[in-house]
Amino acid sequence: MSFRTDYLHQLPFLTAATAEAAALRLFRYQATHCLPYQEYLAALGRRPSEVQSFEQIPFLPIEFFKTHEVRTDGAEWEPQEVFLSSGTTQQQRSHHYVRDPQLYRRHAARIFEHYYGPLTGWTVLALLPSYLEQGQSSLVAMVDYFAQVSGQKQPAFFLHDHAALLSALREAKQDTSRRVLLIGVSYALLDLAAAYAGDPALHGLTVLETGGMKGRRREMIREELHAELQQAFGPAGIHSEYGMTELLGQAYSFGDGRFHAPPQLQVLLRDPSDPFSVSATRASGAINVIDLANVDSCAFIETKDLARLHPDGSFEVLGRLDNSDIRGCNQMV
Repeated sequence: MSFRTDYLHQLPFLTAATAEAAALRLFRYQATHCLPYQEYLAALGRRPSEVQSFEQIPFLPIEFFKTHEVRTDGAEWEPQEVFLSSGTTQQQRSHHYVRDPQLYRRHAARIFEHYYGPLTGWTVLALLPSYLEQGQSSLVAMVDYFAQVSGQKQPAFFLHDHAALLSALREAKQDTSRRVLLIGVSYALLDLAAAYAGDPALHGLTVLETGGMKGRRREMIREELHAELQQAFGPAGIHSEYGMTELLGQAYSFGDGRFHAPPQLQVLLRDPSDPFSVSATRASGAINVIDLANVDSCAFIETKDLARLHPDGSFEVLGRLDNSDIRGCNQMV
């Protein structure tokens, strides 16, 4: 049995107690088989044999996904799908080369169902216009798969057609055996809220924002964004998703601003001024993420997000490092 086959067989069953051993195993594999990562480690003078813990793993700067084909065993397979990050025409977009499209979709569905229950109990509707217009979005692929698994009658995507979305919301709410999830990029949810505040169709939903103003509106801190959305959607907390093109896993917040991640997605913080000062117990800093589903790219990514880590392992996203790109996932200034 190959490393990849054996590793992916164990991936769904990882726990907090076994995640570190799995990460170190994957690190040693990718240090040898992911060429951009191998070259980065060589430039740092880091030997894989010297790495014995989470904190000692060198993390690949996320910019490599813009400038390199970050692929493990890349000569052995051709990408079946390529996800591109959101951005303006002036920005270089990240590329995530996907070997197995179903690995991403099924993994994302397992994470969602871990926190929210079976997808068959949900109707999933989405306002993600910029993602649909730019194409090759991992978020769109995830939502589309969720809607397929749910078996819902309603289409998932509505682009700019608010009237059709409200009609679908009213219809979905009539089925009391299902909950209704509205997933949206922040500016699109704000546009909907401004146009239809007070409409009963917007009440009684689970609203999940994915961040992102895309230059359409001014950036807001989370508390301000959620307070404005609650004026239209009701007093229940606004949920959030933390994910990005370079990852195959997601973390979720259930209305209090604290993100919770599964064992397959580990968040460590580093000193923003020292990329090699990483700690699993640091209270605040810049995010380094270990995405253990990223077996075919690189699992160890140095992001440009700032966060606060809580003792229970949850984290708050505080913003972006200076001079980093404005991205479409949940990273608000």
